[in-house]
Amino acid sequence: MIKDKFTHYKNTKIRYRDTGKGKVVVLLHGFLERLEMWDYFTSKISLSNRVISIDLLGHGETESVGYIHSMSTMSDYVKAVLDNLRIRKYILVGHSMGGYVALALSEKYPDNVKGLSLFHSTSLSDTYEKKNSRDQAISLVKENHKSFIRKSIPMLFRAKNRTVFAEEIKSVKNMALTTSKQGVIAALEGMKIRANFEMVLHFAPFSKQMIIGKYDKALAYKSLIKQVEGVDNIIIDEFPIGHMGHIEAKEETLKSLRYFIQSI
Repeated sequence: MIKDKFTHYKNTKIRYRDTGKGKVVVLLHGFLERLEMWDYFTSKISLSNRVISIDLLGHGETESVGYIHSMSTMSDYVKAVLDNLRIRKYILVGHSMGGYVALALSEKYPDNVKGLSLFHSTSLSDTYEKKNSRDQAISLVKENHKSFIRKSIPMLFRAKNRTVFAEEIKSVKNMALTTSKQGVIAALEGMKIRANFEMVLHFAPFSKQMIIGKYDKALAYKSLIKQVEGVDNIIIDEFPIGHMGHIEAKEETLKSLRYFIQSI
């Protein structure tokens, strides 16, 4: 069992785990998740690498700091953990919202990043329609955030996988229900106002990877493919799944991620 560790930045408690030795891989979870979502991946990747997993602001046991958790602010807290551990070079892996945080960190500190894997994530900012959708979600959360969570989680899976992974979906729901109303709203507000990070994807000198679900309802497949056109140093791996590759195609996405890490 990997022990939880805690540090503080700007009087805010941050939970993280640190295991293994070697090249440093930083795992950042998605919206409504917590570092435990990476447990299986951590057990395998840490056999040959040092793995740092972190609870993002307002998630897990990391505290909230306000009404809006911008992706830039979240990245500052991730950087604080890494600075506290005196880690200068690392590979970033971000699932969904974690990918947005990884992009924000990569934009600010490109010299520290050896590689970036967007695990069901995008470099694009929210469209007008998506921003409206987030506003509607915020209204629902204010009414009953637990009901919002229970309804949202199954929609992240490919339709035909919702029965196959019924137990896993129940587990993800239980994990998500530990997120406070403030944490949920602050993340939604932060994702809504995030910047466009296409420049990072196209021009950052480090290696990149995109893991894509062809049936992902949270991200538009065509926009994911279009944004990587002309990008040279990137690996694209597609799977016939939804938004939750770490569950829907656990071994396949792990293999893809390990290959990317080993290539750096």
